[in-house]
Amino acid sequence: MLRVWSASPPLQTLLMPRSPLASLPSRCWGLGPSQALRRSHPLSTQSEPCRSSLSRRNHEAKQKRQREKQMALEAGITPKGKAPAGSSKAWTPKEVVLYEVPTEPGEKKDVYRLLPPAYSPRYVEAAWYSWWVREGFFKPEYQTRLPQATGETFSMCIPPPNVTGSLHIGHALTVAIQDALVRWHRMRGDQVLWIPGSDHAGIATQAVVEKQLWKERGMRRHELSREKFLREVWKWKDEKGGEISEQLQALGASLDWDRECFTMDAGFSVAVTEAFVRLYEAGLLYRSQQLVNWSCTLRSAISDIEVESRPLPGHTELQLPGCPTPVSFGLLVSVAFPVDGEPDAEVVVGTTRPETLPGDVAVAVHPDDSRYTHLHGRQLRHPLTGQLLPLITDSTVQPHVGTGAVKVTPAHSPADAELGARHGLSPLSVIAEDGTMTSLCGDWLQGLHRFVAREKIISALRERGLFRGLQNHPMVLPICSRSGDVIEYLLKSQWFVRCREMGDRAAQAVESGALELSPSFHQKNWQHWFSHIGDWCVSRQLWWGHRIPAYLVVEEHMKGDGEDCWVVGRTETEARKIAAELTGRSEAELTLQRDPDVLDTWFSSALFPFAALGWPQETPDLARFYPLSLLETGSDLLLFWVGRMVMLGTQLTGQLPFTKVLLHSMVRDGQGRKMSKSLGNVLDPRDIISGVELQVLQEKLKDGNLDSTELAIAAAAQRKDFPHGIPECGTDALRFALCSHRALGGDVHLSVSEVLSSRHFCNKIWNALRFILNALGEGFVPQPAEELSPSSPTDAWILSRLAHTAQECERAFLARELPLITHALHHFWLHSLCDVYLEHWRQPALEQHFSQVQEAVQVLRALRATYQLTKARPRVLLQSSEPGELSLFKPFLEPLATLGHCGAVGLLPPGVAAPSGWAQAPLSDTIQVYMELQGLVDPQAHLALLAARRRKLQKQLDGLMAWTPSGGEEETKRQQRLSSLQLELSKLDKAASHLRQLTDACPSPKEL
Repeated sequence: MLRVWSASPPLQTLLMPRSPLASLPSRCWGLGPSQALRRSHPLSTQSEPCRSSLSRRNHEAKQKRQREKQMALEAGITPKGKAPAGSSKAWTPKEVVLYEVPTEPGEKKDVYRLLPPAYSPRYVEAAWYSWWVREGFFKPEYQTRLPQATGETFSMCIPPPNVTGSLHIGHALTVAIQDALVRWHRMRGDQVLWIPGSDHAGIATQAVVEKQLWKERGMRRHELSREKFLREVWKWKDEKGGEISEQLQALGASLDWDRECFTMDAGFSVAVTEAFVRLYEAGLLYRSQQLVNWSCTLRSAISDIEVESRPLPGHTELQLPGCPTPVSFGLLVSVAFPVDGEPDAEVVVGTTRPETLPGDVAVAVHPDDSRYTHLHGRQLRHPLTGQLLPLITDSTVQPHVGTGAVKVTPAHSPADAELGARHGLSPLSVIAEDGTMTSLCGDWLQGLHRFVAREKIISALRERGLFRGLQNHPMVLPICSRSGDVIEYLLKSQWFVRCREMGDRAAQAVESGALELSPSFHQKNWQHWFSHIGDWCVSRQLWWGHRIPAYLVVEEHMKGDGEDCWVVGRTETEARKIAAELTGRSEAELTLQRDPDVLDTWFSSALFPFAALGWPQETPDLARFYPLSLLETGSDLLLFWVGRMVMLGTQLTGQLPFTKVLLHSMVRDGQGRKMSKSLGNVLDPRDIISGVELQVLQEKLKDGNLDSTELAIAAAAQRKDFPHGIPECGTDALRFALCSHRALGGDVHLSVSEVLSSRHFCNKIWNALRFILNALGEGFVPQPAEELSPSSPTDAWILSRLAHTAQECERAFLARELPLITHALHHFWLHSLCDVYLEHWRQPALEQHFSQVQEAVQVLRALRATYQLTKARPRVLLQSSEPGELSLFKPFLEPLATLGHCGAVGLLPPGVAAPSGWAQAPLSDTIQVYMELQGLVDPQAHLALLAARRRKLQKQLDGLMAWTPSGGEEETKRQQRLSSLQLELSKLDKAASHLRQLTDACPSPKEL
């Protein structure tokens, strides 16, 4: 259903930065600070004042139905009479109300028209964001102009998402948490900066554009020049890169868009170059030939985080890029290495990678393995080439695994590279960058794909009688997360960052408490990672990214070792000067070639906290907002991003980039499964916000990179999970549901039904608001907050509940426990405001009783004012000449004491004389109020004050008596004022008479 409505609700203004609930003084609620926040106060703990038994039973039945419904949603079942999940009645489409009041972008939404009868997120959330941005609410400069400005700063950056991608629910959780925190700090009056940005995502972006080039033009990037290809990438970024910003705005993220940062912007590129040069000059960057994670499909080194470790239970066939048929993994091939000089002796080794056999340079056994003691120092024959290989001993070999003997391939295994280095073995690179076999393998294998060569090698072993069997073998296979190809470990000359020294500082920062990780259980992983950290390969064989500012001096070698001569400089001019000094040759005769590689994307993203603020320039933003106040991100980025930010930030700026890190867990679906495109459960937050049909979800799958098998599985999963699509839930409901989870502990299991439940809560807010506005009437004008006071105990109770809730939220925000906040808000709105307070509005008889109690409160306050009892809490008695009249006050004696700022309030039986030394005032013709004074006031001092007050009022009275007004209206006002003054003078005379009696009866406090 679709309805157009030309009104706008005040509900959304609760989200506006100008509504700082938690920061309002408690007097705005009509209570003093001690009454508003003191937990032990009876009004704070009373849950249902004066509820009738029938009302209570109705309330309890209603709560039971709500609990059953919620439990059914969480358990994936439905209450009696409801259709099961997945049927046509799993959820019913809600009426969609559109806001169509003509509103220019940036104009404030009209909030003064009639509210539509049905809650619709699309209506409520429309038109606000552009006004917020135009007004500058998200800018730190705005906060300095507010009356509650604290002068404190709070700064944070969004983890920059890849510019190629689309935000998913995990990103939405990050936004929900961060936006709640920054809005709370704005409400407090802090100067808040929340920096938006996106990452250039070197590998992912280049792959997307290359795919587009092939699809649209049938071209590969190498058919273009580097410059032309980069122009294509920038063009794609300008056309497609705005989707993330649109998603962030749809999520209501209050980011300062004027400070948006992209990691390939000119200013950021200056920061990246500066960082590289400074690290090199500090001896923390060097070039070396080492083993790297290599993607044969991408033809590039990749970072550890881009390697997916896929466990295999045994024999598994995988379809890999570039392979026409599936490739088998999870098989252990046993191969015999003949012992030289002993025809019948052999050493059998097991391998899951027979394609690397041509690169074997030794066989290793444990020195204490008695099976091979007699072979120590002997040589073996290579099963393919017949070349002699040494049998070496090494304590890292595990004798109980397999045969206890392992082949050593230093050029294609990190563990073998370390072992080979210890024994001085030279590596043989037998697999090329493109995944084919090199010339070192011989003509019979050269040029073959590595997995085709695998089968040919096994056949050759069989022919030579050296094949000893094949068996299932559980293993972990390294997969390139970008291409799906199996990772190769190749020896490459690359640039590396020395991490040991910086890593030690990062570990020490956590150990000393200078850097706080929350939850604290992450400290163990942090310390373990940095205690085992190796050097970081930052070279990537791509065109899109920050090109490495290093230059090869052509035909020049470093003195003594024959290695290539490389220089590093911010510009080629600077590099040329350095090269001239290094080689002793003139700048003009030198030929420099810039390294064609680019830097790892994680290198530039590690600079984000300070580069986004203008570093290396000394900008005002850098001086004011760095270090960041908080870094909030997913726990999966703790080591690869957070750790590297701490290392580089501390090294380059001399201080930690932030002192607090808040880590949330991974978001899984309602069944506990990891979000995966192949499972069909990766959702765009906008689809939950606006709703989406199943057909549209299925079309989105087709636009992805899934193969036909994965596509069929994902499509089937979507049809099962979302048979009728996804209902419109709205941004508020999605964010409330996300913040309701304990995201700092275990994984977040989020289902659409939970978000739908939060929409029902929003609907409850909407209906309560409509009820209140209707009850107040069209002519209602709110009074200034400072003039408000509770008109009944129920008013006082709900204000006390509100103040208590605000205090709970304050404490939870300080502890960054958002689930406690959502629970407090949910409980207050449903169980205090709607179920109790608004229900009492519908009980006129009770309201009549409340009005009499309110009058008693006003009399008590007037007595306190007359006798200037500012701090004392006098006892009070109520007495009536009518039997049974005081019974209506019995349930409210404690509220009377609280609201009247008195001590204990009691009832005096009819006919009993009032105690001496107590003030008296009439509440009605039949009820008298007595307030204790003896020992609480100085009668003589107070008499002087009353006399001065009386003279002032008498002078006003004499003036009015002598004045003759000209008109009837003025005469009416004069008579009203005369009556008021005469009544006030009568009260003063009575008070003075009573004080004189006290003076005659006892000495003043000063005389005691």
